[in-house]
Amino acid sequence: MKRFVLSLPFTPFHSLSLLFFLLFHFSFSNPAQAQITHASQGRLDENATAALQKAARRMDNVRCTVTRTALDANKKQLAKQSATVRYCRGKYRLEFDGQEIISDGTTVWHWNKAAKEVTISTVGDDDMDLLNPARLVANYDKNFRAKYIRTDDDGTAVIDLQPRSAQSYHKLRLFVAEKDGTLRRIEMHKYDSGREIYDFSGHKFSLPVGSYSFDPKAHRDVEVIDMR
Repeated sequence: MKRFVLSLPFTPFHSLSLLFFLLFHFSFSNPAQAQITHASQGRLDENATAALQKAARRMDNVRCTVTRTALDANKKQLAKQSATVRYCRGKYRLEFDGQEIISDGTTVWHWNKAAKEVTISTVGDDDMDLLNPARLVANYDKNFRAKYIRTDDDGTAVIDLQPRSAQSYHKLRLFVAEKDGTLRRIEMHKYDSGREIYDFSGHKFSLPVGSYSFDPKAHRDVEVIDMR
């Protein structure tokens, strides 16, 4: 079965409980704003917090395309695949290659349409799930230390999240539109110098809520495998 992995590191979607140059000072288009330098640590944290709070609000109700690219230490592409994802208030639906991952925030249904089976599992409680970057961004301060890096010429804020506990990676780098909080990219930087990159595009906001569960009565030909 072909799997699309949006996570830490290469594990199946349904086993997860997606997500963030030149340095030292920047000037904004608004001349009233002061320059930001790495010496002013408190101000750096404030900029990281402001961008992440905007991203959390923006991701609360959005549909977009997520493209995952895996690179080895030499930047050679190992895998690339896209999925359509709908995030809404901590819930999500993800579609890729004839499969769907659906979560209501407590339960996860992995529906393999070709195999006519759905696997049910429980959402983890670590808030570090790149499958649900809305949750990750909203609760970043619980599991990460945030560091403002820079603002690019196109208005993209670059923020590093360093995990507070041991992970298979040493940081997540987030790229957030400073103006409206749109999440554009998350880069996972691994200890072996490999990377996983998640690009977010085609954002559509403020959509009808929709459904975030799997109804077995509506799909009686689908075998249910309950792993809870």
